[in-house]
Formats: sequence, structure tokens, C-alpha cells
Amino acid sequence: MSGADASGNHLRSDVRGEAAPAEDAAAEDTPAGIFPGEGAMAKDAPAGDLPTGGALAGNTSAEGAPAGGAPAQSTSAGDAPAEGAPAGGAPAPGALAESAAAAQLLRTAARELSEIGVAIQEASVHATAALTDGTVLGALPYAPAEGYRAQRALLRVVTDRRGLGYAVAGGRLGALAARLGGMAGAESLAVLVLATSLRLRITAVALDHPELVDDPLLARLIGAVGADRDIESVRALRALLRDRGAVRTLSELAPVFGEVLALRALLDENPLNDTAAWLIATGKGYASADPIIGMSNRAVAVLDTGEGGARRLEPAPAEVTRLSSEGSLLGFLRNIGALGTTGRVLIQSVAGPDGVVRHVVQAPGMRSGRPDNGSPQDLLGAFSSAVLDSGPYSRALIKAVDDFGIPPGGEIALVGHSAGGAAIMNLAQDPEFCARYTVTHAVAVGSPVDFKKPADPRTWIASVTNQHDIIPTLDGQGAGGCFDLHPGWYVVDYSDPTHLFPICHSIERYTANLAHDLPEARDRIDRQLTPYRGPVTRSQAYLLSDRDPHPEGFPFLTVPTYPAATSRGTLELPVRCQDGSALTAYFAADPGVAAALLEGTGLGPAVQIAGRALVAVHAFWNRRTSLGGYREVHLGIVVHDPWRPRPFRVWPDLVRRADRRRSGSFLVGSVVDTDTVSAVAPEIWGCEPSVVPLDVAVTARSARVVVGGPDSRLLAFRGPLGPGIPAGAWDLVGYSRREGATLRSCVETRGRGRAHPAPRARLTVGQAAHPMARHLRELGLDGARPLLCLSTVAHQTLRAAAVPMRIT
Repeated sequence: MSGADASGNHLRSDVRGEAAPAEDAAAEDTPAGIFPGEGAMAKDAPAGDLPTGGALAGNTSAEGAPAGGAPAQSTSAGDAPAEGAPAGGAPAPGALAESAAAAQLLRTAARELSEIGVAIQEASVHATAALTDGTVLGALPYAPAEGYRAQRALLRVVTDRRGLGYAVAGGRLGALAARLGGMAGAESLAVLVLATSLRLRITAVALDHPELVDDPLLARLIGAVGADRDIESVRALRALLRDRGAVRTLSELAPVFGEVLALRALLDENPLNDTAAWLIATGKGYASADPIIGMSNRAVAVLDTGEGGARRLEPAPAEVTRLSSEGSLLGFLRNIGALGTTGRVLIQSVAGPDGVVRHVVQAPGMRSGRPDNGSPQDLLGAFSSAVLDSGPYSRALIKAVDDFGIPPGGEIALVGHSAGGAAIMNLAQDPEFCARYTVTHAVAVGSPVDFKKPADPRTWIASVTNQHDIIPTLDGQGAGGCFDLHPGWYVVDYSDPTHLFPICHSIERYTANLAHDLPEARDRIDRQLTPYRGPVTRSQAYLLSDRDPHPEGFPFLTVPTYPAATSRGTLELPVRCQDGSALTAYFAADPGVAAALLEGTGLGPAVQIAGRALVAVHAFWNRRTSLGGYREVHLGIVVHDPWRPRPFRVWPDLVRRADRRRSGSFLVGSVVDTDTVSAVAPEIWGCEPSVVPLDVAVTARSARVVVGGPDSRLLAFRGPLGPGIPAGAWDLVGYSRREGATLRSCVETRGRGRAHPAPRARLTVGQAAHPMARHLRELGLDGARPLLCLSTVAHQTLRAAAVPMRIT
């Protein structure tokens, strides 16, 4: 950390991992394409690649270093006061060294007490087994006096407070007796020893985070939990939440979050969370349940199901400009920030300094929204990635990598943030994946990965975590950890003044810390990533899903297609719209004008309601179709079955599917907003639309349809649609005339629609000479309100070519 931040506070860090050569030149001379740790960068190189003062103060350890647990945290040196230090100058180096030494001693003692607690528990299991051994019990009649004394002594050992406490353990009966004893408040010596170990871990963290003891509300809560005072703990937590709110409370407790929860779980009367507390206190594995109520983590994680799917997706132009064109740690992290939590990942190919093309997988964190939203980056996906060795996220990543076309044995670096870090570590520990590809590096930022283990021991691992970030502590190991779980990893565990979660968890904050506050850590990782530092030659984004997605439009749009020759070339029919919206507004119009417009068509009469002709305005916004995106508006006179007009049966017929409907709209005017559709429409559907500016917007509550520009307005229909009745989307049957023949065309629709029986929107007609505007004025619809509106906010449509009909 180079100096202080704007507030005068320094970052604190704990840096540990395999040692590196003292000079950068050694890293530069490393043969490209080999694993870090081979050749010039051997893991048994002498320690000391990071300075112990100046910009980044911290301890480093290498595999094979003397025992003593994880290196102590240390405070950065500089000209500004460290966090918690009196204003007016930096604390003396001796004070910093004394604090670091004290924290190291506390962690060492905590680790030793944890080992003692495990040994006591093992002794309890053996004593319980001897006490309940059937062979021993069967021999009692042969030596009753000696057997009674031995059994009595064993019973005192596992039940007396002067022995191992209430320490019945082992086997089904022992586990049941232990749970019953825990519910009754009985405690074993092993539990008390582990509780002391956790208290020492909390005290060690408090040396680097004095706010934990200086803040009276925090100190009150931690003290109440440590003293096993349940009522006082609840009161202290309520006071803290009332004063700070949930987010700030979690943020301030983050450095000791796991230790406080484990301590509470060890000392309470709930037997369901004991296993999780033991795992956190002993560092033996990922917490198998939440330490509050004991709900199984795996039971939740297995709800995240799916084989994983990946589909190529092109980023938006604005996002493309933000993607890094050079390979580097900060470049990869900024790429993750550019993608955001949108369910996407990025794979890039980079030409290294030796000219060899290698590949980098970049995986963002959890996607916001529902806990299970079909994306492996949802809450359930984040949970399963952290808890399980494989989940939909990692399986989807594998499919993306396979699709990208990396050759067998190709070298890959994995970079992930939050849940993405856990997912890329699952890739690194997948033997089959590592057999197909060569995973050389894995960098996890803000991720719970302490209990992940790469399948290839040569894979170089880096983990970067902020001590106020809750997410990395979800595996049970946080700033208070006293176990060096991965001596060969490069671990940066730091704290900066941005204590508020989730800000301190964001990829932008981690990137800024590495860019400005952790230069040595950044340079150390970049040195290891030297083979991946060079120009980016290819980038491909993928949208991930829990399962392989259906083909777009499946099943409705999955239909046979055929070519149709037009003046604009060959088109594929039917025209398929993957996403669109529509509005149909029915009006009561002048019946005489309607009859005149139908004269000579063979269609008619017009459908009437209360002596007035029924006229419809159909508006579509076809956002994505096989013809491209376009808008269209049609004016139609609603007509009966051309052969058998039935005034009473027409109403149910109007809501039938298009393939069964006889009635329809005779289109007397059509407009579109693209030249292509205007050119092919007469050849395919018979209508002859003109090209004018169009605006079509439909929501569940209102609509806006504007035809024509400001100086040549044909019509405008806008306003609230009123209450809506849910219904299916409505098909459209249109009749048109071409070269003296009558044609029938259908628009088949799938989606959710609404019927609005009392719309309050109003139609206004302009004074333009366009036929559509003239017909509307003649029909008397200027200023009219519709009788009924049918709206569809999102739908899919199929539109085949019109079919000629012989009407006699």
C-alpha cells in the first residue's frame, strides 16, 4: 500500500504464499508456456520477493517454511497515520511490529488450542467406545469389582466436569447422547477449548481492527456471544441493527463474522449447527451448514440443478470499447466489470511475449434478481459453486471453453470474481477438464475458495480478499483464520477504509485497490501472468444458463420454411417475429362509408354493432423478425365470412384462431416504416403500404401509436387503456385485393394479451391527404374513442404468404 488514502487511513494486508525470486529479472527469464513454480520460479525459492516495508507491508511464507500457522497480519508503513492510530503521525515501527507479533502469537495459540480440542474430542470418542463396548460389558460378570471400577472411571471421564465434561461422542448412540446433552446445556472440554481458540482469533483480528473493541455496540455484541449470554446477545444485536442497519452491521462484523457465528454455534443449545461450528473452529473443511440454525448447505446447493449451457453473444458496442486490448490482471478484472452481473462470461485469446497464443476465462459474480432465475450466476448458483465441487456455473463454463475452440492441451488462465472465482476454482479442480486443457493459473478475487484444491498441483493459485467483504468468509475462514490451508497459494487478505458491504465486494473496488493501493500484490500476480501479457487476438462473450437453451422461438417458431422470390431478392417464409408487441382498437364507424369501401371486393357486409360498422386499427412493433425490425399500422373494416355472413355467430368467430376463423379485416390502408417491407408486402401479402415514420409503444396500461411526422401527421392514438382482462394474444386475419383478386393472409400469434373493455385513449386524425387519413375522416373516427382494445406487450408471430380466394 503506497501511502494513505484521502482520509488518512492506510490499508492493512496479510500476504502469503509460495516465495518468488528476489529480482523481477528471474520472473522475466522464466520459459514461457510452463507452469509457474517450474524452472526459474520454483516453489522452494528463497523467500523475500515482497518488501517488508514501504508500499506493501506484510509477511510472506513459502512451502517448507517453519511451522507456526498463517503469517500474521501487518500494518502498512507510511507518512499518514494508520487506521485507528492517533492523528498527527504514523505509529512508530516498534508499535507496528509489537502488534503484529502479538497477533501472530494469538493465532499460533489459537491453532494449537484447536489441535488440542480435536485431540480431546478423539479421546472422548475412544472413551465412549470403551464404555459401550459389548465385549467389555459381557465380561463384567467374570470380574464385577474391577469391571465396575473401570466403567465408573470411564463414565466420569465422559460426563464429569472434572474430566472431559459432557463428552459422550462417537457412534449413533454417542451422537444422539451428545445432541441431547447439548440441548440440555451440557458442555464438553473440547467445546470449551475450541471456544477459547475462537476468542483468541477474534482478539488477534481486533489488533488490526481496533474498531471491534473501541466501538461499544460491536464490543457489547462480541462480548455477549463470547460469554454465552443468549438474551444479552439478542439485545446487543437488536441495538446494533437499530443504530447501524443490517448492511452496516454485517460490514463492521465482517472481519470476525465467521468466528462470532462459530462461537455462538458452539455454545448454544442447538445441536444442528455444531458440525458447522467445529469445521470453522478447526479449519477441517467447508462449513457443512449455516452456523445459525444448522440448515444444511448442501441441501440448499443441490437445488441448483442443470447440465449448464452456453450461447455465444456479442457485447454491445459500448461494452466492446471497454474491453481490454492487452492482457494484464487489471485488464481482465476491468473486463469482468464491463460485463457486469448479466449472466455472461468472456473468453479471450492473448498472444504472449513468446508468440504463443493462450486463453483467459473471465467469470463475473452473482447476477441480481430472483434466487433461481435460470442463470447459473443466480443466488443458488453462487451457493452451489462455493459449496459443491461442480455446479451449473462450472459446467456452463466448460461448455463455453469447449465451444471457443481451444485445442487439446491449450494453456488457460482462469480469472473470477465472487461466485465466478468459486466457479473457476471448480474448473481448476476438475480432473477431466484439466486432462483436456492445461490450467496454468487461477486468480480468485473476493471468493470463498479456501477449501478448493486444483487437480494439477502445478496450477498457480492467487486469492485476493477484502477483510470487510462478507462473501469470502462464507466458507468459514476469514481474517481470523489461524490455519495456513494452502502454503503454495499466493494469498492477499487486506483491509481498506471502504468498510461498507457490498461496496467493498464490488469488482470495481477490488480493481481500484489492486491498481492504486496494492501495487506489490498486483505486480506479483502480473509477473506470474507474464505468458498472458500481450495483445488480445480474439474475444468472445457467452450467455450462460442452467441448461442448454431451446432454439430461439421454440416451439412456436420452429416450423418448415420455404424460399419466395421477390423484387428485393429471395425471402424466407413464413416471416417469423421473435419479439414484438401489438394493439388492436375497434371503433364504431359510418356504415355507409364502410359499405362503399367494400364495394366490388366480394366481401361484406361489414360487421355491425348498434347500426354502426365495426372498424379496426391494427398496430404492430415487430422488434426482431426474419425481415429485420419494423413497425406497421393497418386500417381494416371487419367483415363476415365471405360465403355465409352470420350476424350472430361472427362474434365468437372473431376470437378463434386464424386457421379456423372465417371473418377478418379488409385492409383499406397500410403503412410501414422500412423500404424493404414496403417493397415486398404487395408481392407477399397483397397490401400496398406506404413508408412513413411510425411510433408504436404498448404497455399493460397505455398505448401510443403515431403515424407520420410532425408536419404530415396521419393519425395519433394515445392514452390509458383502462382495466384489462388477461387473455391469450389474438391472431389477425386480413383480406386484401391484388390485380382484381381477393387474398387472405394470417398472422398467427403466441403470447399473453389483455382485453380492455373501457379504454380511455382517443384517436385523432390529421389533415394529410394520405388515403389512410382520408378514410378515417370519412368514417367519422377523428376524435373517437374505441369500443374495445386488445393489447399484447410481448408476443411471437408467424406470417405466411397470402392465399388467393375465388369468391363467387
